[in-house]
Amino acid sequence: MQDADCPFPRYRRAPPLSQVEHDTSSTASLIDVDSPHVSSVPSDYSGETSTQAERQEREAEEAEREAKAKFEEVSNETKEKTHKGKEVAGEKYQKGKEVASEKAKQAKAKTERKGRELDQNKDNPVVLGNMVLIGLGSAALGFFAYQKYSMGELTWKVAGMWAGLVGLFATADYYAS
Repeated sequence: MQDADCPFPRYRRAPPLSQVEHDTSSTASLIDVDSPHVSSVPSDYSGETSTQAERQEREAEEAEREAKAKFEEVSNETKEKTHKGKEVAGEKYQKGKEVASEKAKQAKAKTERKGRELDQNKDNPVVLGNMVLIGLGSAALGFFAYQKYSMGELTWKVAGMWAGLVGLFATADYYAS
């Protein structure tokens, strides 16, 4: 059967296979396991011979000796590294102590130098005027900020505006003095 549109046959099949013949003569040469000529192993047999057991004992003793030797080696290495680590830590501690002591001396000297500068300028009218202006300005700024806060009108915009005014005043004061 063919369709008019399709040039290939519609129902084609593969050729039938030939039948498999059963032949029992080839299985006759197999060994019969139930026959008396097959020997079996007792169920309690471990599979080890005395030489295997001796070899395993020797290997176990050798592995134990190697493990002890490795343990001693690692233990000695650890002791050496610990000793070296203590020495290095002690050296670093001393070096750090010296550096910190030196920096403390430098800081103390700088503080004393700044203290002398302030002591020298205590009669300078510009320094005194700046101290008075900063004190009064800080008090006024704190008072007005608290008033705005208590009225609920203190916002980041207001705080930014006042911070800008303080910056302008500080710049003007710097250049004026």
